[in-house]
Amino acid sequence: MTATTRRVYKRRETITALPLYYSGQLLKKYTGEKEFKNFYAELRGSTLFLYTDEMHDTYSEKLDLQMWKSMSMDSPYQNNRSTIYTLTLTNEEVQLKVDNPNTGEEWRGFIMTVATKEIPSKLQLLPGQMLRLEEVLSEEKKRQAPPPPLPYTTYHIHPSSDDTYDDAISGTPLCFFPVSRQKAERMLKENTEYGSIILRPSTDNTNYAITLRQDYPSGPVMKNYKVLSIDTGFVIELDAPVTVPSLGAVLDHFLKATEFRLHPYLVPQTYDTCIDLPLALPCFPPKPVPRARVAPMIHTKSPKGSTPPSFPKLPIKDTDTGKEYQDADEVLNPGVWVTINFRASVCLQ
Repeated sequence: MTATTRRVYKRRETITALPLYYSGQLLKKYTGEKEFKNFYAELRGSTLFLYTDEMHDTYSEKLDLQMWKSMSMDSPYQNNRSTIYTLTLTNEEVQLKVDNPNTGEEWRGFIMTVATKEIPSKLQLLPGQMLRLEEVLSEEKKRQAPPPPLPYTTYHIHPSSDDTYDDAISGTPLCFFPVSRQKAERMLKENTEYGSIILRPSTDNTNYAITLRQDYPSGPVMKNYKVLSIDTGFVIELDAPVTVPSLGAVLDHFLKATEFRLHPYLVPQTYDTCIDLPLALPCFPPKPVPRARVAPMIHTKSPKGSTPPSFPKLPIKDTDTGKEYQDADEVLNPGVWVTINFRASVCLQ
């Protein structure tokens, strides 16, 4: 392989991102056409890419082998004779011709192994070629194995003045958004890094729809698919309708059908990465609680047998902080013994 050819292969890998299983010259025509066209073919994953020649890095046609129905040989295998196969897919029928019958048998083995997920019987191949088919079969089964379960959450759609989606939807994928077709297409166009598939309510508000963006050499293309809700699950309205049990399975079907080249539209969430310690709040001393001012009870001593004097009331004076009793020093005469409150004897001088 020359350096130029290696560069072409590298560019093809970036375009298709699928594993290369087999390649070589192949002639192809549609049923009803008279002449075969010569192509350089590559079997990558479950897709047969057809290039104008070995030096082109962009394919001109492709055949999706997941649509495989049957493959038959037009004439028995014979040495020194071209081999013609009729490949029937669900949407088309083509004929493939290989000048070398041994190479044609290899093509048949690889195509049928990838399309049916099993090695066909009665192949006239060498042990090393059969071993390669086993490796391809194992790799393709791993590639098409179901992905891990998608994260699900529960959305509750609250009606508003301009929103008619008022049903509570449980178990919907994270790429569900209660938006219109135009809004979904705008989201996919303006935020390509978030993903390429949006699940949304349908226009009639009674079912669902899938809006997706597919990137082609000519530019991005928006597509919309209707998903009907039935008692037993959901029906994807395609040429051949597909029934699945849940909305998550609807999304899984589109991911598998596009060979996981598309991704659910997920808005990234920001998270903090540093734990900060807030500054301590200033500490203020407690406010003093004012003491209540109580007029003391004054008991004057009197001679034995005399009538106890009455308890005079202390006059009240106005102060800046309010009314309060005058001190006993200001009212009582010096030298008079009095008992104040807790029967404490004091001498007022």
